[in-house]
Amino acid sequence: MENVRVFDSPGKGRGLRAAKEIMVEHVCHSCFRRQQKLQRCGQCKFAQYCDRTCQRAGWSEHKQECAAIKAYGKVPNENVRLAAQILWRIDKEGEVVSDLQLTTLEDLEDHVSDMPEDDLKELKVDIHNFLDYWPRNSKQHRVDYISHIFGVAVGVGLFPNLCLVNHDCWPNCTVILNHGKIELRALGKIAEGEEVTVAYVDFLNLSTERQRLLKQQYFFDCTCHHCTNHIKDDIMMGGLETEGNKPSEELLKEVTDYSLQTLEKIEKARLDADYKEVVKLCRECLKRQEPVLAETHLYLLRVLSVLSELGMATMRAGVTHWHAGLIEVGHGMICKAYAILMITHGATHPITKDLEAMRMQTEMELRMFQQNEYVYYSMREAALKNQPMSMMAEPVAEGIKSLFRKK
Repeated sequence: MENVRVFDSPGKGRGLRAAKEIMVEHVCHSCFRRQQKLQRCGQCKFAQYCDRTCQRAGWSEHKQECAAIKAYGKVPNENVRLAAQILWRIDKEGEVVSDLQLTTLEDLEDHVSDMPEDDLKELKVDIHNFLDYWPRNSKQHRVDYISHIFGVAVGVGLFPNLCLVNHDCWPNCTVILNHGKIELRALGKIAEGEEVTVAYVDFLNLSTERQRLLKQQYFFDCTCHHCTNHIKDDIMMGGLETEGNKPSEELLKEVTDYSLQTLEKIEKARLDADYKEVVKLCRECLKRQEPVLAETHLYLLRVLSVLSELGMATMRAGVTHWHAGLIEVGHGMICKAYAILMITHGATHPITKDLEAMRMQTEMELRMFQQNEYVYYSMREAALKNQPMSMMAEPVAEGIKSLFRKK
């Protein structure tokens, strides 16, 4: 933990601050490896590489963008960069770049005509910026073709074959990113002649919500078996049945509506990084949900998911502080994580059991730390070096912190 040091944060108690500049990990523009220290291109000052080997390997792809960025005076947004890189490759290799490619870019649907007004405004701004950025010595393209490229490009690239895979709310394939390559993987056995499908949106939504998202984002009405027949909607909105008794429709609706409103508040608190409020809202919501909603209820699962995610993150932070020798902060976080995961996972879950053991261990170490910091740090140092403990004469109390903590 030489990169951080402990300090008193006003209104928050003890915290950590950077002891020196900490760099974000970046990705090599050639091999896509993640590293903190990369070498920038000497011309555009934007592209970054592991070393000269990677830079030479990536030069054929980068040289046009390098000159364009230098002439433009700044790096354009990701949409403009992506469109430019696609067009440079089309100019060099044509629309069909591989024998394995099943369709041309021109045959792909861009849905520009279906875009809402706000999205169209953003598209027009991107096209305007693209025309300013695109070099005059590169092949010039029609505005409608540039617009088409913006419409079919998705996220980090353009994947003609993948664009042919249709949506199904119960798909037989999934898409993964594997070392910079997009792969389509089967989720089970696919019979000869069976259509290959993926889910464009999360299945863990009501059929009406999935249809709304698909219409909004992909401009089509889903008529799959699950949406048409509202498969599993009753399970995702069901009430808790105990000994043949179910909650009334009125009570079920009241708690469901309350849960939806609380989830919106939870999301706002998460965006504001107010994690105490997140825990408070989750606990209050679960208190009302658990006697009424079925264990498969969508909103109950979402609240538990948020709380579980927060509990696991708190546990990881607690363990990191503990291993760094910050026993007071570490123990406090581990105790908070234990309280959260007792709710989401229960006392018998292996993670909760491990956390209970860590809580007891850090509690014992904290007592030792509070009784005698010098002995605690001496024992910790010996344990880290896997050596028997050898005690020096104990320093005076005022000097302890200066000996074992950097200022």
